[in-house]
Amino acid sequence: MDESITIYTIGHSNVPIEQILNLLQVNNIETVVDIRSIPQSRYSPQFNRKSLAKGLDEIGINYVYLGDSLGGRPNDPTCYQGNEVKYDEVIKKPWYQQGIKELCRIAHLQCTTILCSEEDPKQCHRHQLVGQTLLRLGFRILHIRGNGNIEPAIVIPEQPTLFQ
Repeated sequence: MDESITIYTIGHSNVPIEQILNLLQVNNIETVVDIRSIPQSRYSPQFNRKSLAKGLDEIGINYVYLGDSLGGRPNDPTCYQGNEVKYDEVIKKPWYQQGIKELCRIAHLQCTTILCSEEDPKQCHRHQLVGQTLLRLGFRILHIRGNGNIEPAIVIPEQPTLFQ
């Protein structure tokens, strides 16, 4: 992979949508790839899939949904031990690998961020699973925090690897 390609991540939390849209614009994001398994919230309806896509479209940012392949709560029961998602199982699945390939394709074309709901990337699968996969593939990963700060992602040594 080309190490010069950066993929951003952002978590929307429960802030006004304008705050997230502003952070995306400030960072010159062209495409948002939504990796939420369930892209809706009764607590933050401004980030429901249709509302978010509409808000992004109004400011010229593309919206792509890949939560069915890259979401943190997969539909595949073989990816769970009790209620805990086992990332070492997820990364083996063809649907996950296909989602990663599609995300990589998009990132090669446009400045891209992956979006989930958790503001803190360390508490979210966008860093612990998807971000780790992308780092190991040679991408530079930067987390856009709610306060506007940018934090580089680092490899978690004990995480499983993909595409060995």
